[in-house]
Amino acid sequence: MAGTGASPLARAEQFIWLTARVLEQRRFAHLFLDGSADAVETALAAYLNEDGGYGHALEPDLRGPVSQPLHTAHALSVLDSIGRCSGPRVERICRYLTETSTKEGALPALHPSQRGYPAAPFIPVVDDPPAELLATGPVVGLLHRNQVWHAWLFRATDFCWAAVDALKQSHPYEIEAAVAFLDGVPDRSRAEEAAERLGQLVRDQRLVVLDTRRRADYPVAPGYAPGEHHFPYDYARTPGSLARRWFSESELEASLDRLAAGQQQDGGWPVTWRQWAPGTELEGRPLVTLRALQTLRAHGRALR
Repeated sequence: MAGTGASPLARAEQFIWLTARVLEQRRFAHLFLDGSADAVETALAAYLNEDGGYGHALEPDLRGPVSQPLHTAHALSVLDSIGRCSGPRVERICRYLTETSTKEGALPALHPSQRGYPAAPFIPVVDDPPAELLATGPVVGLLHRNQVWHAWLFRATDFCWAAVDALKQSHPYEIEAAVAFLDGVPDRSRAEEAAERLGQLVRDQRLVVLDTRRRADYPVAPGYAPGEHHFPYDYARTPGSLARRWFSESELEASLDRLAAGQQQDGGWPVTWRQWAPGTELEGRPLVTLRALQTLRAHGRALR
């Protein structure tokens, strides 16, 4: 077992082996221990449904077997992390996205097929859900970044541009989705211009904690859990992100110091969003831990 004097990575490894689902164990092994990408894809396949979407609580806040856009976006991010966001597997996902989209040609946060299965109370099930940037932006940005070409992308890209251009008031998770879109979309000059405007919006509306010593002075978005703040690293997950330009070196480094210090005694990082069932935190913490490790490594922080 890793002791208290062990490296952050060694401590996180023990946490992953102790608590994580097989998929997160395989992902950790691939990302940090030279594990097989095949093993990750095999573990991910357990969540795949016949319609080409993913379900079975891949995203822990949505329980039950049915395919959902949020599960499927999660699956795409896993495939992206192992360099397999191409070919028949992604063609099949794009067919699911086409069938699930609203009349706008974009994705709802929650498809009404979730009705009857447990879901987080902050993600309501409605009969005719609207398309949302929150669900569509990360998928469109990821597919563009991987040079995937599919008919679904045309209208979905137009939807995301219109949604980003219309943002006047927002909340952190929607901004994260906008950044994911802008970081991947092909029109780089337009993306840079839009990102500059969003960065100013984030600062003006205090959607990011810039002084970690005075976190209580920053508001929490409506509906978020108490203390569910966002920091520069939440937007700028990599140095190449357009959101990196929103923050000074000292602002970003102070937030990364906070992220590194957030590793708990058991080796994992905490879930900050609202918890509504015992299993969701248990399954969510390994996901948060993987994301923290990836963010710290991307910004050059030592893990070993």
